[in-house]
Amino acid sequence: MDRYTNPWRANYEAAAVGIWLLLAAFAFASAPHWRLHTPAFHAFGLAGLLMALVWLPGALRMGMARRGLQGRALDFVTAEQLAGTMQRFAGQLWLGRGFEWERAQAQLAHDLLRVGPSRITDVSPTLIGARWLHGLAPREDDLAVPLATIEGHMLVVGTTGAGKTRLFDLLITQAVLRGEAVLIIDPKGDRELRDNARRACALAGRPDKFVAFHPAFAEDSCRIDPMATFGRHTELASRVAALVPSETGADPFKAFGQMAMSHIIAGLLLVEERPNLLKLRHYLEGGVDALVERALAVYCAKVEPRFDRDAVVGKARDGNGRVQALIRYYRQRIAPERPSSVVDGLVNMHEHERVHFSKMVASLMPVLVMLTSGQLGPLLSPDALDADDPRDLMRMTDLINDGYVAYIGLDSLSDGMVGSAIGSLLIAELTSIAGDRYNYGVNNKPVCVFIDEAAEVMNDPFVQLLNKGRGARLTVTVATQSFADFAARTGSQAKATQVLANLNNLIALRVLDAETQTYITDSLPKIRLKTLMRTQASSTQSDNPLLFSGNAGERLIEEEGDLLPPALLGHLPNLEYIGRLAGGRTIKGRLPILVGPDALPASAPTAGSRGRRVCTDSG
Repeated sequence: MDRYTNPWRANYEAAAVGIWLLLAAFAFASAPHWRLHTPAFHAFGLAGLLMALVWLPGALRMGMARRGLQGRALDFVTAEQLAGTMQRFAGQLWLGRGFEWERAQAQLAHDLLRVGPSRITDVSPTLIGARWLHGLAPREDDLAVPLATIEGHMLVVGTTGAGKTRLFDLLITQAVLRGEAVLIIDPKGDRELRDNARRACALAGRPDKFVAFHPAFAEDSCRIDPMATFGRHTELASRVAALVPSETGADPFKAFGQMAMSHIIAGLLLVEERPNLLKLRHYLEGGVDALVERALAVYCAKVEPRFDRDAVVGKARDGNGRVQALIRYYRQRIAPERPSSVVDGLVNMHEHERVHFSKMVASLMPVLVMLTSGQLGPLLSPDALDADDPRDLMRMTDLINDGYVAYIGLDSLSDGMVGSAIGSLLIAELTSIAGDRYNYGVNNKPVCVFIDEAAEVMNDPFVQLLNKGRGARLTVTVATQSFADFAARTGSQAKATQVLANLNNLIALRVLDAETQTYITDSLPKIRLKTLMRTQASSTQSDNPLLFSGNAGERLIEEEGDLLPPALLGHLPNLEYIGRLAGGRTIKGRLPILVGPDALPASAPTAGSRGRRVCTDSG
């Protein structure tokens, strides 16, 4: 029979120990003062000590259970200590210290909430969260998860200041120490996150593999071309067009702009020029006459070896005259037998009425202007032949194939629109690379992608990256404050649910949004919780008031409940989390703070240690 005892009742065992010790002490102390046999008093004292020992284990268990509710100290760990911990858990991901959250812990939480935590443990108004949650298990151990479990991607959710960035520190450092390529997209631009990634590269013996991109520090930033990798030229046009806001998704202005960019990109590839954002803006603003002239000359010379450009152009001196002469030659001599869709598209753009063309691409120009103005121009549209620019020129494929650790700050706090646009472009290119690795890659090395404030860069390629990335050996970890951020960004609850469905692992820090709390706890299994119900009743007869009857009783009932009540997610202290892992594991853990060697407190417990002290704040 499954017995039930209220774990938060008064510590009767401690009272019994105290009474028996007092009786034993009285027996030994008073034995010489009685006119009786002294051995009898000594025997009674020994019996009292024996009874105290019988009751002592129960008293200690009750006392230790209450002391565990006082909370634990913050843990600090250096990258060197983390590397030592990783050696003990080879092939696994270390997630701090904690325990499995099971039925026993759920029952303890249920009973404590019924009693009231303030009656059992001190509740300080100056500390954040319910520190007693982590004391519901008798002990904590290192939490390690097989790396194969994390390949299904991970979602980190938590309110501001709950510890998302500190969790990223821990995960990124381990990925770097494993020798994997790491891509960090950080809309906020957290310096400590960047410095910890740089420190991990130095510890791993590859400090030259760290690069950083940040629009606010252009002089110290590397240059990245978000249009360097593509399978078809239409991909590049789609990436830029996706940045244009559209309420219906069938905006004719957006569609026209995408078509125009597609023609320009195809023309650049025909004349063997690499497309970039600056060139797109140049030809959309200034016209495509020069590009049409070059594309016609290149294509005609390619299909007709006897083509003489000077003879065709003749005495035409201005650009429009030369273009018209080449168009006539193409249509009369080349197009009837070997037409080119690229040339036809460019010619149609050239002949389009200029004022109408400018109106049709007007919705596209603000995006291109934002991404090419000022210092962003050479940062996002780098010139590989510019020898005067000493900054590193990186492509996303180089970062991945050569095992780089790239920190990309988007500076969204200063300019949210530009930061979101840059992040969306990089996500789209990363998705293209994932598709190439999926289709043609052999012995692909693992790549870890970390995206903080993921709603800032949410787009359709992002969903595809989550859906198909596992086959390309890309592991994506995304962080957000609530699930409503995804719905607000995508404009659709269905798309937000589609994103969540592709994230097999979940780490939930303190969450204040009720909808997010419910979504998390609904994904956990239901359990049977015990409740002790006390009843009492009394009655009298109306015709004979002197006849009185009464009864009192207890009844133990079981009813279905949550493994974790949703409201408790809003009471987690900083750096404490509930984890739902692929395969059905539910864990309760707490994170250490990754610091530099000089910042490690002398008395702080380190990774894997069992030292404890009550903290004054867990933030």
